[in-house]
Amino acid sequence: MADDTLPLLEPVERPMRRLFAYLRPDRRRLAFAIATSATNKIFDLMPPFLVAWFVAIAAGDHLPAAVSAFARPFGEGTTPQFVAMGVLAVLIFGGESFFQWLYDRAFKTLAQDIQHRLRVDAYAQMQERELRFFEEHRLGRTLSMLNDDVNQLERFLNTGFNDIVQLIVLILFAGTSLLVSSWQLALVGLAPVPLIVWGSIRFSKLLEPRYARVRSVVGDLVARLENNIAGMLVIKSFTAETAERARVEAASDAYRVANHEAIILSTAFIPLIRMAISLGFAGCLVLGGIWAVEGRIEASLLVLFGMMIQRILWPMTRLGTTFDEYQRAAASAARIFSLLDTEPRVQDAADAESLVDARGDVAFDDVHFDYGQGERVLSGLSFRVAPGETVGIAGPTGAGKSTLIKLLLRLYDVTGGGILIDGHDVRALRQRDLRRNIAVVTQDVYLFHGTIRENIAYGQGARDGTLPDADAVEHAARVAHLHEFVASLPAGYETIVGERGIKLSGGQRQRLSIARAILKRAPILVLDEATSSVDTETEREIQENLARITEGCTAIVVAHRLSTIRRADRILVLNEGRVTEEGRHDELIAQGGLYADLWNVQSGNAGAS
Repeated sequence: MADDTLPLLEPVERPMRRLFAYLRPDRRRLAFAIATSATNKIFDLMPPFLVAWFVAIAAGDHLPAAVSAFARPFGEGTTPQFVAMGVLAVLIFGGESFFQWLYDRAFKTLAQDIQHRLRVDAYAQMQERELRFFEEHRLGRTLSMLNDDVNQLERFLNTGFNDIVQLIVLILFAGTSLLVSSWQLALVGLAPVPLIVWGSIRFSKLLEPRYARVRSVVGDLVARLENNIAGMLVIKSFTAETAERARVEAASDAYRVANHEAIILSTAFIPLIRMAISLGFAGCLVLGGIWAVEGRIEASLLVLFGMMIQRILWPMTRLGTTFDEYQRAAASAARIFSLLDTEPRVQDAADAESLVDARGDVAFDDVHFDYGQGERVLSGLSFRVAPGETVGIAGPTGAGKSTLIKLLLRLYDVTGGGILIDGHDVRALRQRDLRRNIAVVTQDVYLFHGTIRENIAYGQGARDGTLPDADAVEHAARVAHLHEFVASLPAGYETIVGERGIKLSGGQRQRLSIARAILKRAPILVLDEATSSVDTETEREIQENLARITEGCTAIVVAHRLSTIRRADRILVLNEGRVTEEGRHDELIAQGGLYADLWNVQSGNAGAS
């Protein structure tokens, strides 16, 4: 399968720079976290100096002026000086612990807040995307961006970024201290640093495409798992467990192999770096030992160098882990910010008009449309629905019936012509206003996990944040012929419908969807195969009650079952993307055209002329 991120998301250059630009509103908190982390590292580097000062006192070597000033109040002689160094040790370790608490809390709370903001911003941007994004972008990949990628950035900000800060402070503070103490010995001990840094950068570049591959295949794996779990009924009914297990195994193996390729390279880093470190450490000890015996340096200085070189070089073995986390974060940041940077293909105009209470005058004016795959779906579609009129839409499969509904809701933009609501082109209206004036019942009903009452009330409650009263919910259920079923349940309207309404039958879900649309009280009602899943008796009741369902609104009823629209004020027959027949049911039957053929097939009179 082709990488679906290419046509739907814009590529992002320097994703980590984008991440830090995203942190600008929290720059004071970030600066505090960096400052406390740097201070903690300075305290952490003090023990080698302490040990060197203890050795200097024991050997009678010269102490730095600041240390001598600190020890003076404790008295003269070696014992008070040892006591002073013990007190200083407690203060140093106390300071290190205190600043560790500060930076740890600062980085973790900042990481959590950024994670929250990123996820909400990414979801909000995703919510603004055109329908094509969700039709062509697999759900698993979408969930992977909102969950795995955001969490990866949180982990980097939580630990990886602090490691980088402490490593920089380590090199600057410890390196400067050694250079000031003995620049010749420092150059020997620090000689491997450029090699280590070069190797780290080289490893980082080699790891980058491998981790991009890991992020890609994990999206495929999540998509496969989500797809299979959602379709478990189909898998079991077709006894496809073995085949689906093999497909999951293949997706999981692709993820394992991608990680394996990254691991082979990343695990080679530390052993190679250790060899470089050993050269600098050994060279410093050998040369320093010779110079100490010759009296060119004090023993305490040799101790300082021996401990400090180790403090500098050994943490560099974590460069591999740090760059590993950095590259993982960069791959995740590229996906997240590609989503945030990509403008929706369907968006409001700068001067978009409002539409508060539409009259329900709907007009398709020479509408052309295709899905960008070369095949035209609508070719000059034109018709008008007057306010309060109920119009049925019929036609063979692929005639464009469902497409015109997507265009009316502006889930896609027309490629030619225009769609008008009360004389306003839908592209000139705010999308929220447009869709608030349209209630839709789709063939594929989606219910949210919650109660029957919450799902019926969703259309009104989600719009203005207030739930309608029980009487309004019950009235909508009665009109949709759902109330009797709900009343028979032990928990009534408080019955949990389950994930996607799995506890209800297809017909019950569809009736609930009709009730939800009725309660929205929109001036335009669209029924797209609204009775396709209900039983014959319920369909008959809904047909007889169609006038009540559509009372006070303009209704567009798309139907494969022509019996659903036989009582419509007018029926439009679509074929090859345009209206080919128009009239009432009896008139169309008398014409003996496409509608009559479809009716005869459905009514069992396929041989009728």
